[in-house]
Amino acid sequence: MRLIRMLLVSALALSSVNAFADTKDVARLTQLLEKSQTLSARFSQLTLDGSGTQLQETTGQMQIQRPGLLRWHTDAPQEQLIVSDGKKVSLYDPDLQQVTVKALDQRLSQTPALLLSGDVSKISETFDISAKEAGDVIDFVLKPKGRDTLFDSLRLSFRRGTINDMQLIDGVGQRTNILFTGVKANEPIPASQFKFDIPKGADVIQE
Repeated sequence: MRLIRMLLVSALALSSVNAFADTKDVARLTQLLEKSQTLSARFSQLTLDGSGTQLQETTGQMQIQRPGLLRWHTDAPQEQLIVSDGKKVSLYDPDLQQVTVKALDQRLSQTPALLLSGDVSKISETFDISAKEAGDVIDFVLKPKGRDTLFDSLRLSFRRGTINDMQLIDGVGQRTNILFTGVKANEPIPASQFKFDIPKGADVIQE
């Protein structure tokens, strides 16, 4: 977030089964994402390298509103603020007094946080999706179809129909685990949360 079949008959049979499974999994993920038009939660984020060594641990607060609106605020001492208004994404680093502004293009919309608030109808165009269910937990694994991606795989985990955690694995095996707590769905979020005013004196980088 990439079987060689010996017999053509087997290939056709397997591809039909897989297509049905993919369609079913996509429909289930779509249903779970679309039922939450807004989400707010605390998060704890842990990043490990390929050997399992901890690289970084952060906490913060996230708010999303479908489609495309996001506020992702990481607590001090590694404070950062990411705000998406649906057209552009602003990343503010208070320590550097620097703001980076990027257009919300397809590659950016594939980032894990923005996936939660993105256009659900387009997810299956960009990812191969599979699901596994155990008890009240269902895990979806998303693997990008294209090569120009920010990760090799992404797991979204729902518990009793509510987003619980996600795991991102990149091309060098680095893992980022994000756990959500205090999740609130479909509660009003002020529009001001998705607007970013550039702080006075901050350097601005347009990309």
